[in-house]
Amino acid sequence: MTERKPVLFINDDKCRNSYSCVRVCPVNAIEVKPHKSHPYILPSRCIGCGLCFVSCTPKAIEFRDSKEEVKQLLSSGRKTVALIEPSIASEFDDITDYRKFVAMIRSLGFDYVHEVSFGVDLVAGAYARLFSRAEGKYFVTANCPSMVKMIEKFYPELVSNLAPLISPMIATAKVVKELYGADAATVQIGPCLDAKDEALIYDSGKLVDGVLTFIELRQLFDEMKIQERLVKMSDFDPPHGNWGALYPLPAGIIQAGGIKRDMVSSSVITASGKEDVLEAVNDFDKYIDTIKHHFNLFFCHGCLLGPAMEHHNERFRRRALVRKYAEKRVGKLDKEQWHKDMERWSKMDFSRTCTPNDQRIPEPPTEAINEVLKIVGKDNPEEEINCGACGYMSCRDFASTVAKGLAIPEMCHTFNLRNKQEYIETLRQTNRKLAETKKALKESEELARREKEIAQNTSDMMNNMLEKLPTGVVIVDNYLKILHSNQSFINIIGEDAKAIADVIPGLAGADIKTLIPFSVYNMFSFVIKEDEPVVSKDVHFEDKMLNISIFPIKKNKMCGAIIRDLYSPEVQGEEVIIRVSEVIDKNLEMVQKIGFLLGEGASETEQMLNSIIESYKTKKVSLKNNLK
Repeated sequence: MTERKPVLFINDDKCRNSYSCVRVCPVNAIEVKPHKSHPYILPSRCIGCGLCFVSCTPKAIEFRDSKEEVKQLLSSGRKTVALIEPSIASEFDDITDYRKFVAMIRSLGFDYVHEVSFGVDLVAGAYARLFSRAEGKYFVTANCPSMVKMIEKFYPELVSNLAPLISPMIATAKVVKELYGADAATVQIGPCLDAKDEALIYDSGKLVDGVLTFIELRQLFDEMKIQERLVKMSDFDPPHGNWGALYPLPAGIIQAGGIKRDMVSSSVITASGKEDVLEAVNDFDKYIDTIKHHFNLFFCHGCLLGPAMEHHNERFRRRALVRKYAEKRVGKLDKEQWHKDMERWSKMDFSRTCTPNDQRIPEPPTEAINEVLKIVGKDNPEEEINCGACGYMSCRDFASTVAKGLAIPEMCHTFNLRNKQEYIETLRQTNRKLAETKKALKESEELARREKEIAQNTSDMMNNMLEKLPTGVVIVDNYLKILHSNQSFINIIGEDAKAIADVIPGLAGADIKTLIPFSVYNMFSFVIKEDEPVVSKDVHFEDKMLNISIFPIKKNKMCGAIIRDLYSPEVQGEEVIIRVSEVIDKNLEMVQKIGFLLGEGASETEQMLNSIIESYKTKKVSLKNNLK
């Protein structure tokens, strides 16, 4: 036999970690661990109240589905009996007549349809007898399975005060088993989720063979296409109930048992809903000797708002629907037959035994609680605002739960808010820094663009000026490949250079040793290797007398040369020499700038160029003296 799923569990694929389930759980049965992706329902602590199921908007909380199990029972060949909770009045108000509803149940394949209201009448009578002979002992009713679980697990010292009586569902199942035989399959249909677990307690789950919720019943109607307009009216099978039809109301079972309900003489206090029953159990535990009343408790606001119903609102409208339905049922009841049935079935054994199942976690040390409070920013008692947004009664209760390992600090609203605010402020500062960096980068890019434009303009201007110089200028790299040369250089070198320049403008990339004499080539090699200039060397080249000055531009990487043809008319006579000197001055200044643009070491080049200029000035003075 396969292991049954817990009554309630979380579908991780649907879970969005809103923690709404954790906040509404009355017994901290849902743990949140930092290393787990989603909350987890602890079956050992769960009381099956269904608050988590109702509160979960993404529908990630699911319950154990019994539809397939019930369909197997219906097709098994056994007699099948449906046990219907009187809560149908508040759930199926869309069905105009309860007899149509009964017919729809029969259409599913059930042989018999019984209303649990008769079981309510039987159990209500048993309570009246129990209370009348209590002799100073006070009881908590055991009709709501979630309340029974809560006391067994979290108030085990009160188990002896749980009324030792079965619930109306179990009483009704006993009746129909005697009517139709032990082999008859019984299926409870109602608004309670934990009835699925309650059914397993008795006769190894063979007294109530299956439990369908109203939600599952609607799904079966849809699946089998059963509609009110397609069926004829049919009534419940006897025995019929009396005021047990009021069972969906919290005090309904008290009225069904004829127990006094007035504020002065009644011995029973009724409470329903999470907040009221938690307070009721706490007060019963501490002050029952002062209160001196039995407690009739339902975890929901009565069974007219059970968790396994399609809607969970309009409580007072539903209350009116139940009252109206009960009046209608009682108005048609054969009272004489009801008395006979009650007399017959009241002789059954309605007793049950409840067993303590202590699931309480010891309170952690004060130091651990204080450490959690410090983490969530509430180490100062004034910060313990007890807002309840985390789902706990106080900040200290929450810290205790975190210390027990059932919750995480992020569930604290103020802690989470503060973290988010700090995160937002961090993001804001980061964005501000990014914006400033972006602005600085933009300014830097703009500056670089302008500098590039200036450099390009300067380079273009220098190139234009170089092209206009009558003196030959050439710049080479450490491999003695020409980086740049002007037209005067090409003209001085001759036809070979002109032919190459037609293909490669400025002779860029050409090997200079193919264009000049070996002796001049050696001068270039010397300047590159030794990083020293060669100044004003006269060299015969073809029919020309060349005056060559070579100077380093970038150490061992680049050098430049100025070449003059001394046989050209420009170098004849004193005025010519003076003019040449001026031109050379300007050329050297221009080449100096070019050297600065083309490489580093501009300051060294400037010194070298200045020395070349001084050398030419000295030569100019010498020439003047010779002419005289």
